[in-house]
Amino acid sequence: MDYQWFQAQTRFLVRQKVTLMVNKYEVHAAAPDGSEGPLVGFAQQKRMAFKEQVTLYTGADKQYVLASFKARQRIDLAAKYDVFDHTGQPIGLFRKDFKRSLTASTWHVEVPGLGVTTGTERNQGVAILRRVWDFLPIVGGLPFAWPYHFDFTAGGVQPVFSVDKKFGLRDRYVVDIHDPRIDRRLVLAQAVALDALQSR
Repeated sequence: MDYQWFQAQTRFLVRQKVTLMVNKYEVHAAAPDGSEGPLVGFAQQKRMAFKEQVTLYTGADKQYVLASFKARQRIDLAAKYDVFDHTGQPIGLFRKDFKRSLTASTWHVEVPGLGVTTGTERNQGVAILRRVWDFLPIVGGLPFAWPYHFDFTAGGVQPVFSVDKKFGLRDRYVVDIHDPRIDRRLVLAQAVALDALQSR
């Protein structure tokens, strides 16, 4: 994969595939018509892991590493996750803001050279509905199908990137880059984590 071409992309499509023991994620660069273009990332997440670690590969053959993220400590509601490049060098980190996430999930992404970018759910009503979904009779065991959106901004005003979940029983996300300076590997690691870690 051409690294310069990859870092110039402004939209990615993330699709989750659920299997018995692992969650799988495919990441495609968006084609000009908005459909799935080339596959640029593939990740697997083991369920019920005590210390979360996810590797994002450049393809489903898992031959080359694109990036990875790893929790600094075992199960922790406010854990920090370091993001590494293919050589194991850190390129940033993200963490969940547990206190603010009680009403609307909030994440902080620390980006070298850009400071802290904060992402929160755009729709407060949907955020609250997601929290009570599992407790509703009958529907509680079904996946939450309604869209939800995260806007990541610097200083609360400057758009950096966004992650939009599309309507459907299968989790599909559109990731848009608004600040060209941000490392796409860090953005995709956070996008996968929004699905993989959201319920923790």
